[in-house]
Amino acid sequence: MTYVMSDIHGNERRFNSVMKQIKLQPEDTLYVLGDVVDRHPGGIRILRRIMAMPNAKMLLGNHEYMMLNALAPYDEKNGKEAYHHQEAVRLWYNNSGRITHYYYKHNTKAARAEILNYLKSLPLTYEIEVNGIKYRLVHAAPIEFFEDYDYKRDYHNAVEFAVWNRWYGYIPSLPDHVLILGHTPTIEYQTDKLMKIWKSHKKLPKKLTKFFLMKRCIITFFKLIKQSFPSTMKGSLKKS
Repeated sequence: MTYVMSDIHGNERRFNSVMKQIKLQPEDTLYVLGDVVDRHPGGIRILRRIMAMPNAKMLLGNHEYMMLNALAPYDEKNGKEAYHHQEAVRLWYNNSGRITHYYYKHNTKAARAEILNYLKSLPLTYEIEVNGIKYRLVHAAPIEFFEDYDYKRDYHNAVEFAVWNRWYGYIPSLPDHVLILGHTPTIEYQTDKLMKIWKSHKKLPKKLTKFFLMKRCIITFFKLIKQSFPSTMKGSLKKS
């Protein structure tokens, strides 16, 4: 079985609820689409659990991206580097990173290094195939969309775009893949079902890709069942 989860944000109670529901088996695979840390106090503990799971694969989210930037080494005597470090920490803290930093500092030096090395190794996308259907998993946006993005000046680079960009009503097409992403709240696409995963449907214009928005107000996960799917991409959802 293949599971997809996104935007855990340190909510250990919800994460434990999901793990209890899915009863992950050694032959299963859990994909976590980033943003494990920040907001709630359990981010570092959840992250270390994911790191220890041989069948869990994680993507870099914008909150891990902020964490890496804030904790990057710098020369205190270099005014420019010190300024950028302060700005990185300020951005992280303004996005609820202070609680993560607090628990991160309570780990050993070796454990902290292990966490940072793991975060540095995280990819921006996974491509998987289940029951003959190809899926692209990303946190916020496929990185190749950056080249044709009209507002490049909003981002310093393509990686920042891939972890930060939000979609409001329009997503360019992604040929031959179903796009599954987190980050953008589903309220942008459905105001009547705030706690539901949103998915596109046949009524959308052809230029819009088929995709799932994973981010609700609480942890979400989507299960890709081992049986044939019609083209409407039906799946099985469970509330957490």
